[in-house]
Amino acid sequence: MNNTQRYARFLILALAAAFTVGSTLPVEARTVLRNICRVKGQEENVLRGLGLVVGLNGTGEVNDPATMRAIARSLQIMGSAVPQTGLPGEENLEELRRIKNAALVWVTARVPATGARRGDKLNCRVSAINGKSLEGGHLAFSALQGPNTQDSRVYALAEGRIHLDSPEHPLVGQIHAGCQMEEDVFTPFVENGHITLVLEKNHADFQIASEIAAMIHQTHFQQDEEGKYVQAINASNIVVRIPKEYQNEAVQFIATLLELQIYQPEPEARVVINERTGSIVISGDVQIGDVVISHGNLVVEATEEISPFVDLSLKEDGESAKLKSLVDALNSLKVPNRDAIEIIKNIERNGKLHGRLIIE
Repeated sequence: MNNTQRYARFLILALAAAFTVGSTLPVEARTVLRNICRVKGQEENVLRGLGLVVGLNGTGEVNDPATMRAIARSLQIMGSAVPQTGLPGEENLEELRRIKNAALVWVTARVPATGARRGDKLNCRVSAINGKSLEGGHLAFSALQGPNTQDSRVYALAEGRIHLDSPEHPLVGQIHAGCQMEEDVFTPFVENGHITLVLEKNHADFQIASEIAAMIHQTHFQQDEEGKYVQAINASNIVVRIPKEYQNEAVQFIATLLELQIYQPEPEARVVINERTGSIVISGDVQIGDVVISHGNLVVEATEEISPFVDLSLKEDGESAKLKSLVDALNSLKVPNRDAIEIIKNIERNGKLHGRLIIE
């Protein structure tokens, strides 16, 4: 028996053992609604704006009109206007070209899903538009606006010392609690007496949405024979009418709703591969069709009768072999992950991978 045959036999034995273990039906687990969905309206908002960083050690860059205008505007606010060119409304920016200790930056801050109130302080991120490094820099000021570009209101002001993410990325940093809210940001969640539950993207499914709607109806609206109080409008949105007894206590109703338990939904059958790190993550019931794989000195057969050594008669009712069993077998043979990744990709190319392949 040559090495190839030994590999094949050892692999098939491992496949059979893994499939035998996997054939036992697991006990269905339960989870609460808040683990797989959110309430519409409770989303993060991003504030953004331009800013001026000063105090750089010669690593700035002001030799562009945008940065020079920002410095000129700052000087004007502080009562030290830049000299005029002689023409009405035009400033002489030439003397600003020599400045190397300032840089123009883009500033962003995330408002939590629950909103923020005036005076709250948030962390903010700073990314250089020009210059060589933000190390040692101080954000002099930045006026942040909301996500709606048509809204000119200033929601927050940012300033403070910049801490770089890493020396390898000197143009990006953050300021801890450097953004102070100047306007309240509310995130309303009740609309016309209704709330909407939004399933997370990995759980969005017509069957799951239908089951959740039925469960909510059974728990809170048994008297609603026409089913108008709870409706699954698509694979990810379930609209729920707030009951009369909770009209003035919407928060309590939502808290009760999100604690309802359901059978943990089966995750989407998918394989996520990171080619840079060589990692393989399998979720859900990913199966593979009948296929014979020859890779280097390795031969893999996943068919109705996989080999003369082992008869996989465990595949009842037309079940296919599990991808997890194949990966476990390859690992037991110490097959490098990069080779395993190529095998999975070839299975997918041939239409034998019964699941979604995601390559990062």
